[in-house]
Amino acid sequence: MNISYNWLKQFLKIDWEANKTGELLTDLGLEVEGISAYETVKGGLKGIVVGHVLTCQQHPNADRLKLTTVDIGEKNPLQIVCGAPNVAIGQKVPVATIGTTLYSKDGEAFTIKKGKIRGEESHGMICAEDEMGLGDSHDGIMVLSDSLVPGTPCAKVFELENDEVFEIGLTPNRADAMSHYGVARDLKAGLKQKEVAIEMITPSTSHFHITNRSLKIDVMVDNNTLAPRYCGVTLSNLIVQPSPNWLKDRLKAIGLSPINNVVDATNYVLHEMGQPLHAFDADRIFGKKIIVKTLPKGTKFMTLDGVERELHEEDLMICDAEKPMCIAGVFGGINTGVTENTRSIFLESAYFDPIAIRKTAKRHGLNTDASFRFERGVDIENVEYCLKRAALLIKEIAGGDITSDIVDLYPIKKNDNQVFLTFDKIDNLIGQKIPRDTIKSILASLEIKVKNVTESGMGLVIPFYRVDVQREVDVIEEILRVYGYNNIAFGDKLNASIAPISKYEDYNLQDIIGDFLAARGFYEIMTNSLTSPDYVEGLKELKSEQSVTILNPLSTELSVMRQSMLMNGLETISYNINRKNRNLRLFEFGKTYHHFTDKYVENKHLSLFVSGNRNNTGWASPEKQTDFFFFKSVIVNTLTRLGITDISSNPLENTLFSEGLTFSCNKRKLVHFGVVDKTVTKRFDLKQEVLYADFNWDTIVELVPKTEIKFKPIPKYPEVKRDFALLLDEHIEFKRIHDIAFQTERTLLKNVNLFDVYTGKKLPKGKKSYAVSFTLQDDNKTLTDKQIDKIMSKLQYQYENELGAELR
Repeated sequence: MNISYNWLKQFLKIDWEANKTGELLTDLGLEVEGISAYETVKGGLKGIVVGHVLTCQQHPNADRLKLTTVDIGEKNPLQIVCGAPNVAIGQKVPVATIGTTLYSKDGEAFTIKKGKIRGEESHGMICAEDEMGLGDSHDGIMVLSDSLVPGTPCAKVFELENDEVFEIGLTPNRADAMSHYGVARDLKAGLKQKEVAIEMITPSTSHFHITNRSLKIDVMVDNNTLAPRYCGVTLSNLIVQPSPNWLKDRLKAIGLSPINNVVDATNYVLHEMGQPLHAFDADRIFGKKIIVKTLPKGTKFMTLDGVERELHEEDLMICDAEKPMCIAGVFGGINTGVTENTRSIFLESAYFDPIAIRKTAKRHGLNTDASFRFERGVDIENVEYCLKRAALLIKEIAGGDITSDIVDLYPIKKNDNQVFLTFDKIDNLIGQKIPRDTIKSILASLEIKVKNVTESGMGLVIPFYRVDVQREVDVIEEILRVYGYNNIAFGDKLNASIAPISKYEDYNLQDIIGDFLAARGFYEIMTNSLTSPDYVEGLKELKSEQSVTILNPLSTELSVMRQSMLMNGLETISYNINRKNRNLRLFEFGKTYHHFTDKYVENKHLSLFVSGNRNNTGWASPEKQTDFFFFKSVIVNTLTRLGITDISSNPLENTLFSEGLTFSCNKRKLVHFGVVDKTVTKRFDLKQEVLYADFNWDTIVELVPKTEIKFKPIPKYPEVKRDFALLLDEHIEFKRIHDIAFQTERTLLKNVNLFDVYTGKKLPKGKKSYAVSFTLQDDNKTLTDKQIDKIMSKLQYQYENELGAELR
């Protein structure tokens, strides 16, 4: 939220520097995330002064140039070459002196320098309107009033505004601070705590009066629950045109684009007081009736942005006698908006139910300044005041008359919240005793009324606009933030409960594996658990009926909880590749969510993603793409790091993968991994291969062995290697060879390695050749040839007997 400092100063006469005020606002809980400068014209016309043209002659060397002398209030006049057709003797003109920086429409800067133009010296530039950023005209130089004195800075002539704008990171609970007046109200409380004598200046509406009653609009509210208070008034004989410069500057400073004087006035009051308003073209209100009601589901309605929307039966609408005109509190309709032809308006100010507005805004994917405030709760007591304030402002800048009584439908008055605050509770929560008079002073500065005082506490009346202050602890928080968190002293003793930490706890295992993967070049990502329902379409493993849907989604793209970690990772990979970051190793800890017939299920996962090359290409490291076997080694090493070594593998049958494996332990699935199928990666416009692993983290945490790691010394005796070249059927996997070897020799066999695979015309059809090495070692003595030959013979027999293998 942007807050103009000049605007704040209309409510508080304060001369503090912006940085100091920003620090106080942050201390009060309105965190200032940045302060930026605003200028009506970039550069602020610095260096541009009023000049008086003394002479104007034809340039001796150019037909389209004039040679002038200009008095700018200094001892000697300046010689300036000018190409404008309208320059003449006696004119008062804006002159950019040597060293002045001017800015184009695109923000490009150029500096005025002394130079020669067609052989004649020029010591400045006589400016056109667009060259100074004051307009679009470039037909000639800008001619100023004859009454101006040469040398007067043009910044004073055009009454430019220089402002400083606070960017406040407003928390959702602070609905009361969603306006300049609300921020000023908080700032006043903070200043009083610092013993700065200051009073709030509230814009007066005492001069509001009805000119005549020539335009009456009847108002009816069908649903007082959704619209507890609704006010309106008509104005006629308006002239819709651009707003005055002061109003444009106020809106531009906070990032809004001026539209016309009527719409700008409603936006001004919204950001001034926090009350949204809406102006309807009265001539387009059929039957001169306003009806606040809901419409049947499926009703079509065209909003101001030109989009036809399908209404929900719970959407509150502002209608006339024939048609809907506006989605209440959210967005106006295209047919009743204010245009340059509008002469009469019906001005609306209301309080709508926050929950209903929030649902409607999310349902239609609309986030407007009005809905932002309505869905958090505006001040119901301020509705009529803001209507008068806006009506008077429109009358001031657009002319016209107030041509009806104010309609104020407020059947059930809402009462301010009452809280009893105990002194002991204050002291216990804050941890420090604050003087009672200071507490009362803070409450008064926050407009919280003290109804009665007893020895134990105070009865308080909370103003309605403080929708976030409902309980005793809320009031204490208000006292503390104004008193100042920095004013609470540190205690002499720090108490803490320290419980023994098991290294087998979930979060501790996450830290271990996170460090392990980071050391191997992986980067951790954190993605949103909310995702698009489109991702489950057309995939066998993901079912739309199992999606956990959000009742009040932020948008259609974030309307379900994810069933798989895959899609979020592919989004991240696509984002990086589109920014030329192609070699990726990523991991994420997260949860998936499923809705079955009778229950909801939440599971924790560890996901790994690899794509691109294994290393950055260089003269000593040629390009090598990450492959399945590298990825498999990472997964095996991850499980080994957790102490899970008793692993069995099976081919993966999953349509999300084109090929892959499943690792299990004790018949419980640990992880499935492989190459993501191209039909899936294509959805994210990915052309390079992606490898993905999905660890069932909940199962892994249960299976991590609760034993200390044991160490043993390096053997003193040498190892021996022997090789076999085995002729096998094509369907036999190396894993079979590996498992048979260790089943045959459990003591002396240390390692089995496949170092060559051959298939070709020289082999019988349906056969392949595996070159396998076997590492043998005895920890207690040197192996003899006799022992080695015996083991190799046993292995040969088993391979021939079980696999039908032949030695080549």
